[in-house]
Parts: sequence; C-alpha cells; structure tokens
Amino acid sequence: MALAGGAVAPVGSIADEEVEVLRRRIVAAVWRTCPARLTAQLEDLVQTVLTQLTLSSRRSEGKLHFSSTYIAKAAYGAIVDELRRIGRRREECLDEAADALEIASREAGPEAITASREIARGIRDCLTRLVQSRRLAVALYIQGCTVPEAARVLRWSAKKTENLVYRGLVDLRACLAAKGLKP
Repeated sequence: MALAGGAVAPVGSIADEEVEVLRRRIVAAVWRTCPARLTAQLEDLVQTVLTQLTLSSRRSEGKLHFSSTYIAKAAYGAIVDELRRIGRRREECLDEAADALEIASREAGPEAITASREIARGIRDCLTRLVQSRRLAVALYIQGCTVPEAARVLRWSAKKTENLVYRGLVDLRACLAAKGLKP
C-alpha cells in the first residue's frame, strides 16, 4: 500500500488518506442520526465509531471498505450507547433525589406533609384550568423535561414550546397565589 510521498505502509496498517475518507463518511452518518441534545458530543461519537471500524478492519486484513449501511448502523449504535449512558446517569441522579426526598419526608412533621399534599392538589387543580397547550407544555416541564425535549415530544417548535411553558408557569403561579398557596 503506497502512502503520501511514495512511502510504503507496513502490511496491515491503514493509510491516512483512507482514514480521512472513512472519517468524513462517519461524520456524515453521525450527523444524520444524532439527536440535537447530543450535538456537543458529536466529535466523541465520531471517534467512537472510527475506533470501532478501525478495530474491525484489523480483524479483516486492514481493509477500510465499509458500506454506507454498515457505517450508518455503527453510528446509530454509538448514539444509542451514549443515550443509554446518559439515561443511566440521569436515573442515578433521580435515585439520589428520591432518597433525599424520602429522608426529608421522614423528618417532616404532619404539618409539612399536609401542606405538601395541599400544594400538590392546588397544582393539579390549577393545571386543569390552564389552556390545553400551556397545560401540556407545563406538565412536561414539571415532570422534568427540558424545553427542547418537550418541544420534540409535542412536535412543536422550540420557541413555541418555550413561550407556552413560561406563560403557563406564570398562569400557574397566579392561580396558586389566588388560592393562597406558595410552592
């Protein structure tokens, strides 16, 4: 295999040109399948797929000739793995938060528990009084979805969802204040 400058690559090694061509194909595949929330990790995902494919090529006599479908599947697999890692991290955070709430609720007296239940009832009642679009956006937001995640779930633009969430929160606070509740 000839390298730039006429040098000959050792048997089983990969030319830089081949790697760069493969890398460009991987970038395109990752870019096509990568969700917006992972764009910050785009380069990491590309490196993961490139590493997988180069290791695979070493097992198959050093050839870097992969079909577009194979590259797309490798990119998809790397993205799914990253989403699972993020999900596990989020679950660990939620478990820690649940433990903290459980400890706090054990320490809370009957008055605090009653007040908490009253606020929960007030929130549910106030949510039912919101306009449906605001109710949907605020409900997802309260459940922990970010505005971009809520926009994807509801299939609305990010700006529309952001406006509905924040206007809905203003309405929710006003309704709770009218009931004499302060969350």
